[in-house]
Amino acid sequence: DLILYLEHVETTLTAENSRLIKEIEDTRLDLSDAVKSRRELQKTVDMYAKDIERINENHTLFKNRNPYITVLIDGDGLIFQDQYVRQGVEGGKRAAYALRAAVADQCGIMAQDMEISAKIIANLGGLSKAMVRDGVIDSVTDLRGFSQGFSQAMASFDFIDVGWGKERADTKIKGVSHDSGYAPFLDEILRDETTRLRVTVIQGVPAARALIETGVNVFEIGSDLFRREKLFERTSTTATDDNNNAAVAPAATATSLTITTPLGSTPSEAPKLPGVSQAQAQASAARVPSPLPGVDTTKASSRAASPPPRLTVALPPRQQQAGRQKAQQQQQQPKWNPGPRGLDRPIDVNPVVVEAIKKRKEKLCKNHFLRPPCVSGSECVFVHKYNATDEELDAIAVLTRLNPCSFLQDCDADDCIYGHHCPSMKNLTCTHPHCRFPVDSHPPGTKFKNPYIKQN
Repeated sequence: DLILYLEHVETTLTAENSRLIKEIEDTRLDLSDAVKSRRELQKTVDMYAKDIERINENHTLFKNRNPYITVLIDGDGLIFQDQYVRQGVEGGKRAAYALRAAVADQCGIMAQDMEISAKIIANLGGLSKAMVRDGVIDSVTDLRGFSQGFSQAMASFDFIDVGWGKERADTKIKGVSHDSGYAPFLDEILRDETTRLRVTVIQGVPAARALIETGVNVFEIGSDLFRREKLFERTSTTATDDNNNAAVAPAATATSLTITTPLGSTPSEAPKLPGVSQAQAQASAARVPSPLPGVDTTKASSRAASPPPRLTVALPPRQQQAGRQKAQQQQQQPKWNPGPRGLDRPIDVNPVVVEAIKKRKEKLCKNHFLRPPCVSGSECVFVHKYNATDEELDAIAVLTRLNPCSFLQDCDADDCIYGHHCPSMKNLTCTHPHCRFPVDSHPPGTKFKNPYIKQN
């Protein structure tokens, strides 16, 4: 029995030993495979780490290589100080250097590696005429020289003359600080935080309130570079003087009467006529030529056949012409004269059609319908393919006039479709709650429904 038991124990232990030896061998193989896999994985990790490091270096290199700032300026609204413009070419160069220095000042340690470019977009002809009228420059050639100097100062600085027409500038630059109409445009592009950090509005004239409310960065370079006030600040006194001048203008259709007086009588003895003052009669009589030298007036007076001198005075219009001439006078002498261009031609519209045009979801292109062709061409976001009726064209014209022309009364474009004075006047009240015209584009004493009218 003992021997059998020992044989059983030996057999059991031998089997267990064989099993353990096999497990040890398998474990060694697993360990060897794990070590090999880990080493391969480590090599792969090291390789990817080197790739990431190289990519980061390239990213940093591309990110910091050739950084740039582009300055876009609406030259009709953001105007350089007078001392620069008056110096012509030299002033343009000085203005370019001063602008670059002011922008580079904001870049800190990156200023040396930063490329700064600037483009001024303006109607050079209209702006130069306006500056001459305002007394800023003596000749239109001064501004022309200034623009040339600005462009010559640096290769990346340009002064671009786009000519007449508001849309010509709008297609090249948007978001200018003095126009509140760009608030929706800025609000849309500033939704991206990355874009918000990269966009800054330069302020000369105080920025429109609606633009500030978008949260855009506003940079005031300084009053020594750009004007803080608008180029033209017409006052009510000027408008009043224009009205007075228009009020005393004589009617072109006034009739005249020739009367005779005795040779020896004075102008005060002339017969009085209805509607003609004594002062007028004396003024007319004063224009009677004096006797020629060498002529004996005594002999002339003794001749019965000698004709008496003739005195011409103005008579009031005949009764049957009074109504017609009064209407003509009212047309020729408006109650308010907004400036050299005058009042825009009135347009009769159907209010129902106007409301229909305003409520359209797909807005009609005003340039295409009123002053073709549209400068935006196929890129225009407004409707071109539409057969507009005459009433609809009039409605489009009236709605377009709610947008002020960039040059207002200084505009000399015959085909200009924008407003040159406020068209929303009624009983000396501006009825538009969001009127975009400046105060001086309204008659003196106007009451406004737009509480921010002075910011226009």
